[in-house]
Amino acid sequence: MTMEIELESEVAGVVLSLTAAEGASVAEGDEVMVIESMKMEIPVLATSGGTLAAVAVAEGDAVAEGQVLARIRP
Repeated sequence: MTMEIELESEVAGVVLSLTAAEGASVAEGDEVMVIESMKMEIPVLATSGGTLAAVAVAEGDAVAEGQVLARIRP
């Protein structure tokens, strides 16, 4: 069984935009979404290449620091 890699929010904020769709292929370093925190836009980058298996948030959702945002299946 392959372990999925969790992408967690580094900050508390609001999901500004989703830049990769569930099911998309991503490479390490690809932007998956953007979070707005304290008027700054913070990109969430894939930490590994693979398939974006699940996106756990939607645009406009408030997120907490450490919250799982998405999962990548290598």
